[in-house]
This record gives sequence, structure tokens and C-alpha cells, in this order.
Amino acid sequence: MKPVIFGQHDEATLKQIETCLAAGGEKAVLCADGHKGYAQPIGGVVAYKDKISISGVGFDIACGNLAIRTDATENAVAPNIHAIMDDVVRNISFGIGRVNKNRVDHELFDDEAWNLFPLKQWKHMAQEQLGTVGSGNHYVDVFVDEQSRVWVGVHFGSRGLGHKSATHFLKAAGGKDGMDVPPTVVEEDSLIGQDYLAAMKLAGRYAYAGREYVARFIVREILKAGIETEVHNHHNFAWQEEHDGQSYWVVRKGATPAFPGQKGFIGGSMGDEAVIIEGVDSPEARTALFSTVHGAGRVMSRTAAKGHFALVDGKRIRKPGLVRHDEMMKWLHDKGVVLRGGDLDEAPQAYRRLPEVLKAHSGTIRVLHTLRPLGVVMAGRDIVDPYKD
Repeated sequence: MKPVIFGQHDEATLKQIETCLAAGGEKAVLCADGHKGYAQPIGGVVAYKDKISISGVGFDIACGNLAIRTDATENAVAPNIHAIMDDVVRNISFGIGRVNKNRVDHELFDDEAWNLFPLKQWKHMAQEQLGTVGSGNHYVDVFVDEQSRVWVGVHFGSRGLGHKSATHFLKAAGGKDGMDVPPTVVEEDSLIGQDYLAAMKLAGRYAYAGREYVARFIVREILKAGIETEVHNHHNFAWQEEHDGQSYWVVRKGATPAFPGQKGFIGGSMGDEAVIIEGVDSPEARTALFSTVHGAGRVMSRTAAKGHFALVDGKRIRKPGLVRHDEMMKWLHDKGVVLRGGDLDEAPQAYRRLPEVLKAHSGTIRVLHTLRPLGVVMAGRDIVDPYKD
């Protein structure tokens, strides 16, 4: 059995998805935004029978996207976009280890899964972090669609809870941390498998609650608008699904579920257009395990884009990256996008263009709305991304 491949990929990424299939996978898919990840490629989908891949779900368990269509219009929001994005920065916490300025009470903290070791020791941290965004490619965006309706989009996951959970279970299962290693796969009915699934599902509830808090706060408290509809998905998660009459655990890392009629929010690169899509029923969609891209996909690593420090003759020298700050800012200016935070590793030049990767999946999804960004907020350039996926 060979993996189903969408789009064009380098040999390292192709080798990763083949390694996952050889390590207990029954079916595998590589989406068009795929690139090399930790043990399983980003954009990789692997179906297992009675097994779960801890490294496949990854370190940022339940990372995903939420888009809210509001009743606000471009004419009302665009003239104030600078002040609006300043308000987002003032009210929402971005970065590592940050806590929410407003304590969020949520019923998920009554879940019995918190009694599991080691989750109980992280409960207080999780309570403080609920509703914070994080760093790396995580963002808050304000968009307008083709009918000049304003949308708010967010992208982040389960924060420290997910990262600590993944790290714990990966180590407990004897797995290796790294890109060029086989995935860590455990039996579903084993003790570690059952505990991991409970932790993963809790992290999923946590990520949903965090994204809902942030996006709804921005709509109601900053835009002073109403909510018309929400589109919400994980793209780092495992689901028990039926395909071809058989039950599988389908592990998606950087891949959006797209079953017939299921809507998804897919972001582009910083300042690029995003889309609302819907899955369709077709032979091609079935071979894709009803999965599609989660974004545009990187074409260069973070260090390649922004540069890095190296020791040369005993001196610490900064080696420049492939993206220049003035080029990034001109690109955003020409697009009319207001940016707060961000750095060269998230520059548009470091990514594919979203229309190109969507075209590779044209037989599996339809685009319902195209969203043009007015404002983008990300963690500042002094924030290091702790997440590996």
C-alpha cells in the first residue's frame, strides 16, 4: 500500500509519510501543503487499526482554526482597523507561558480526565492559560469576504497542556523526539493508549474552549458585533472514523477534516487570503480519507527564512536569512494589511500560495468564501516558538 499524494513534495517529506505507513499505518495521505515535521509530516494523514500515534498527533495537540462571521461590515471596521488591532494586542495574550488577563471559568475543568496522572499537576497552569494564543504561526486575524462581511479568525491549540501531555506520553512510550525517527505508535487498548486518548480528548476540549473565548471576545468586546456563524476544526488530532466499511483511528497532523458537507476554515500565510471550504463526496475525497490542507504550507524552514546565530572563529555571528524585513513589510503594505507582531519566519515569502495547494485538492472540496485580511496579530519577534508542530 502506497500513500495517496496531493501536490508536489521533496524527497524528505515523501519518505516521512512512507515511514509512517510502514510503522503500522493501514492508509496514508499527504496533502498539498505538506512539509517535513516531527516523525509525521505536516499535512500527513495516517489511518491505524486499533492503534494511536502519539507523535502523529504531535506536540500541539488539537491545534486548529476557528472563524466567526459577524454582522459587521467592512465600511464600519476598515477605517478603525489600526485601533482594533491595538485593542487585540492589549486584551489577548500572545507568547510562551502567558496567562489570560481575565480568568476564564469553563465546565471542562470538571472533566474526570483531570484526575489522571500527570494531568492533575497541569490543571492550574491550564486554567491560567485558557484564552491565550501562543507564538509561532498562531494568530488572530480580521477578514472581509466577497460580500464585505467581517470575519474573525484564530489559529492555535492546547497551549502548555497539549505540549506537556505529548512530551510525557511520548517519553512514557519509549518514543524518540526528532524529525528523522519513526512515529511512536501504541495499542489503543493498552494502559498508555487509554490514558493518552483521554489526555488528547481533554486537550481537544481545551483548545476548542480557548479559541471560542478569544474569537468571541474580539467579536463582542472589541468589534462590538454579533455572531452569525462559526466554523471550527482541529487539524492536529486523531478521530475514530469509518472508511471503506472499516473502523480506523485517523491521525491528522496539519490536515483539515473535510467530510461531505463539513465546513472548514483554512488560513493562508501572514497577510494572505484565507478560505471557508466544504467537503464533497467523490472518489478522490474518499481516497483522501476526507482530509484536506490546513494552510498554505512552508517552502523554507524558520531558520532559512529569518537566519540564525552561529559560532565562527569563536565569535557569535548572525547569519542572515532568505527573507528581508523591508520586502515583507512592503508586501503587507501593498496588500493593505495591518500587522502587529510577527517575524520573518512567518513572512509570506516563506510559504506556498494557498490557491495553488487548494487547486491540488479541487476534487475533494469546494471553496465557499474567500477572506481578505485587514489586520493580523501574532506573537512578537522576540518570542521563541515552543511547539514543534
